[in-house]
Amino acid sequence: MREVREDITGGSAAAVRLARGVPLREALDCGAPAAWTALDAGVRPLHWGAHYLVEWEWNEAGRTLTAAMHAGEPLSESQLALALCHRDGRIRAAALWRMDGHPDLLPLLVVRCADWAEPVRKQARLRLGEVLDAGRAVALLPLILRVGRRERGEFAVGLADELLREAPREVLTTLYTDSDRSVRRYAYRRAVEEGLFSPGELARVAAQDDDTVVQNLCADAALAALAAVPDGDCNDVLEPLLTARNPRVRSAGVTALRRAGRAEQAVEFLADRAGLVRACARYVVRQYGGDPLSWYRERCAEPGDPALPPGAAAGLAECGQRSDAEALWSLVRHPLPGVRARAVAGLRVLDAADARRLLPMLDDQAPGVVREVTAAVLPSAALLPEEWLVERLGTGWPRAVRIAAFRLLAERGGAAGQRALIALRADPDEELRLRATRAARRWDRGGSEADRA
Repeated sequence: MREVREDITGGSAAAVRLARGVPLREALDCGAPAAWTALDAGVRPLHWGAHYLVEWEWNEAGRTLTAAMHAGEPLSESQLALALCHRDGRIRAAALWRMDGHPDLLPLLVVRCADWAEPVRKQARLRLGEVLDAGRAVALLPLILRVGRRERGEFAVGLADELLREAPREVLTTLYTDSDRSVRRYAYRRAVEEGLFSPGELARVAAQDDDTVVQNLCADAALAALAAVPDGDCNDVLEPLLTARNPRVRSAGVTALRRAGRAEQAVEFLADRAGLVRACARYVVRQYGGDPLSWYRERCAEPGDPALPPGAAAGLAECGQRSDAEALWSLVRHPLPGVRARAVAGLRVLDAADARRLLPMLDDQAPGVVREVTAAVLPSAALLPEEWLVERLGTGWPRAVRIAAFRLLAERGGAAGQRALIALRADPDEELRLRATRAARRWDRGGSEADRA
């Protein structure tokens, strides 16, 4: 089980504030799960080294707390928080039974359920079982799931899961829009397991949520349920998937077109902006007897077509032959930057990129095209004219061109290029300065001159 890495420094700082009497809600961000686990991890180093307090001050606070615990004296909420994180398990255990009237400290009760000391762990679990209800489980779920990733952290997760399974559906509503991704993943996983959403609802979640795990979970569940959806209701599932921003979700929708008896619609996605979607579309088109390669060749036959989608050039390279390179060469001067960039990338895929022929395109106004040209000619950098590249390091050139010239000169090598690159260590452009500094260090060590960054 993966341990959660805590910000011990931040936790120690919060512990210092608590020891100085700062109220709990001012000492740490009580709404952040990481703040509680960091506090727990950050208290103990103070017992050993007093990072923020001088030693006598921390020791004095510790003696006062320990004496109050042994004498049964009332503790402030800040003192009780420190006691619940104390390095002495007997103090942590005793503090568990003094939490009545301090609901703000329930997060530390959750943390103690994964305590490394078995007596403390058992008492914490007994107390949590007494006080946790569905409402509190919802409020504490981000922390419960965080602690659940620790060793011995499964108890609170299991208890919350049991309570939430018995809760009315409306109690869970806030979980589906929680800002914590782990909470949304938990909520939608449960919803899928229990069949709480219709296929259409799952498809809309897959299209709208910004977490890829939730997207994939709901898209897969929507498609699995598609067989049970009447033919007339397929749109409710397919439309959200086919219009989703995430390529994985769109590809799931394209694949489902065949199952829904609408394979011919996959042609619309042969030129999708994402390679995964294009590949799925080609599969579906072939299943009903279509020929994706012919479609790509026909679309790319008019090099000046302003409506040509960039994905058509990419698709031609993905399933074409070396002879299709001429069609891509005709597209490298297309008015749309996206088409030009995909055409250059396609030439590289077909192993038909001629460095000398592509080199003038290094001056393209579109940074995306410049990047593709750089990648295409990089293996032939040694054949490129050194002075031509050095000229393009000048500050008068666009940033993308300067970075491209740097990469090619670093790959090419040569004394003149090396001097020019070293001079860039004083360049006003931060990225070029960093690249030049890294390259100079490699040269000093006798390593490769190529800038791999």
